[in-house]
Amino acid sequence: MSPKRIALAALTILVLVLPAAAEAKPRPVEVQLLGLNDFHGHLERSTPGFISGVRAGGAEFLATHLRRLEAENRNTLVVSAGDLIGASPLLSALFHDEPTIEAMNEMGLDLNAVGNHEFDEGAAELRRMQRGGCHPVDGCQDGDGFAGADFDFLAANVVDRRTGTPFFPAYEIRKFKGIKVGFIGMTLEGTPDIVSPEGIAGLRFLDEAETANRYARVLRRKHGVRAIVVLLHEGGVQSAPGGINDCNGISGPIVDIVNRTDEAVDLFVTGHTHSAYSCVIDGRAVTSASSFGRLVTDIDLTLDRRSKDVTRVAANNRIVSQDVPPAFEITELIRRYDLLVAPLRDRVIGRISADITRTPDDSREHAAGNLIADAQLASTTPNGAVAAFMNPGGVRADFRAGQISGGEQPAEVTYGEAFTVQPFGNSLVTMDLTGAQVHELLKQQWCEQNPAFAPRVLLPSAGVKYTWSRSVATAIHGQPCAGAANPVTSLSIGGESVAADGRMWRITVNSFLAAGGDKFTVLSDGVNRVGGDVDVDALEEYLEPSVVGSPVAPPPLTRIDVAP
Repeated sequence: MSPKRIALAALTILVLVLPAAAEAKPRPVEVQLLGLNDFHGHLERSTPGFISGVRAGGAEFLATHLRRLEAENRNTLVVSAGDLIGASPLLSALFHDEPTIEAMNEMGLDLNAVGNHEFDEGAAELRRMQRGGCHPVDGCQDGDGFAGADFDFLAANVVDRRTGTPFFPAYEIRKFKGIKVGFIGMTLEGTPDIVSPEGIAGLRFLDEAETANRYARVLRRKHGVRAIVVLLHEGGVQSAPGGINDCNGISGPIVDIVNRTDEAVDLFVTGHTHSAYSCVIDGRAVTSASSFGRLVTDIDLTLDRRSKDVTRVAANNRIVSQDVPPAFEITELIRRYDLLVAPLRDRVIGRISADITRTPDDSREHAAGNLIADAQLASTTPNGAVAAFMNPGGVRADFRAGQISGGEQPAEVTYGEAFTVQPFGNSLVTMDLTGAQVHELLKQQWCEQNPAFAPRVLLPSAGVKYTWSRSVATAIHGQPCAGAANPVTSLSIGGESVAADGRMWRITVNSFLAAGGDKFTVLSDGVNRVGGDVDVDALEEYLEPSVVGSPVAPPPLTRIDVAP
């Protein structure tokens, strides 16, 4: 072959090869997200409990699991879908959850969407969690300063009522090998119904799907972001049986929210319901890691270098087992706070003769709530109270008689155990309500409550007696209260019939309920209000005689009856 033909052949090969090389698809970018939700200050290895039959959780083990997973991919972020703090065990709560923020700093948490419990101590206190500084009343109880969170809080749908400005940044953008990923953080729109109204005065909580769509547009049009993740403190529940990586008949608010969200959103990391699931809803991945740091969701995102968008999502809920070495610095942090809290936590305040649990009967009445209501009534009888009502969501644990052997020896209750049952630090409020308002209060256990969840049946003190109709209650559950039939009949207090009239009755509730929390709005109309003890102090006072006297038995479940 002549030199010219050789040159032409070589040129032809070059022409054929170059386009093929140019068309070769660049390798995608693999990003790892490690998702948490509803940690609730469960730092100690003893408090989170079991999941899937495995003892799990504890911040010192969670840190180790996170670090091992992070070592698998340098493109990793640790993210949380809210309720990092609030309703926490005493070790964290006594110090206004500063220990949890410090532990999360050590673990390398990157982003946290606010949840409803982040507002338990009010908006100003939540800002302190981000910015740092000592508590305005209690100071820095551990003897040093508080630097605040190294990670960022996000709150796209929590806005100033006057200006519309988000309380915290609505979103954050992170880059992975030149590809932008946008994170939108939100809490549930219904947050005002389940936190103290005083703590969120001046704030509005917006629709979750509408907010996600708004900021997805901002991310796309203003910043050129194509890969979008929503960190959302709202969720759903599976039907039984459903494993930690299943999606068996998922239901709840998250289904509607995802279905109304623009397809530009690729992934939802969710929380609030304390459930575990790994779902695909409307073609998008939706995850939740149960609660208390017992699981971490290992999420792999595949990003296309050309489109800059997500092409694949793979999620796996992993158990935070306690069979790994604990992270030394987290162990030391816990030990330091444990030494400070131990004298208060371990003080015996009473004795019980058997477990007093939150297990409800068919009327939704349970012994733990009844006991708390009895304590609140006893504390406020000097203020004229004739009855007390306790919200079921405020009873966070059971009174366990774990030390009983063969049922012969009473079990001690420590202050720490009592605090675990009632961790919110609400004060008691005694007020006058008309008989008509008391009837309305009980009707509000169903009407305008979220029909996706169980009704909020209040736990009554001894002396309260009534019957509710299951059929009427079912008919009004989630419906407007105005004009709705009342399921409650035969209401009496102290043996006296309570008519729906203008006669006044002196009632005690906690400060959360007194401000209209849990949609018990009629309580905000109560008059002649008198403040009382902190709820856990009232419980301690009620149990105190049992330290040397007879142990307290579970209150009988005879205060509420249910009819067809």
